[in-house]
Amino acid sequence: MRRFEGKVALITGAAHGIGRATAVRLAAEGASVAVADVDTDAAGQLAAELAGDGGSAIALACDITSRDSVDAAVAASVDRFGRLDVLAQVAGHNLANRTEVEPGDDQWARQYDFTFTGAVRCIEAALPQLVASGSGAVVLVGSISGVVALGTNPYAAAKAGLISLVANLAAEHGPSGVRFNVVAPGTIATRAFANRPQALEDLKAIYPLRRVGQPEDVAAAVAFLASDDAAWITGITLPVEGGLTTGPGHLIG
Repeated sequence: MRRFEGKVALITGAAHGIGRATAVRLAAEGASVAVADVDTDAAGQLAAELAGDGGSAIALACDITSRDSVDAAVAASVDRFGRLDVLAQVAGHNLANRTEVEPGDDQWARQYDFTFTGAVRCIEAALPQLVASGSGAVVLVGSISGVVALGTNPYAAAKAGLISLVANLAAEHGPSGVRFNVVAPGTIATRAFANRPQALEDLKAIYPLRRVGQPEDVAAAVAFLASDDAAWITGITLPVEGGLTTGPGHLIG
């Protein structure tokens, strides 16, 4: 499929994990890709790989906790490619200190600024360009933790905020043709589990599909929501979680 032929996508957190898989997927479907990340070395390597495979890609430094950094990344994308059609906001992780029983004010503030306000910064910077494209799409990577109670309150609350954010933005900006959606992954085998392989193995049992997710599973959902195949879908949260939220029945057998 070449659903993104002639389109430009800016992907934050694109150097690793879900972001990397999303960049590879959209590039394979024809998009020109801005690979944005704080890890500029890894971003540069990926952009070179995508360009070497016949695609069009650039690497950009982007720290979503800095409005100036986000604004510069969007400007550089448009300067290079002339337009912006897709914003995939993937950058994010759980900032929790696992030794803390109760999070303090600082942890709440840092997680909220990184996960929620970081997404807001990216959207505000990209929105004029997405409106100008005539059919822009924003996909935020949330978490199933923002849908059901799975612990780590600051992270879960910040991710839950994204759900309300896109619902409101979808209603507000629908007339301009820009769509807003969230994907909510379950456990994904990323570098966060690099030193905890047994944790991934143990977690398989709670999923009806009896496996944890791969970054490519989420990338496929992002690509769908960002594509014209989802042209009449906006304001929704799509769980990508192997059936985790089906209820206690998943423990039978």
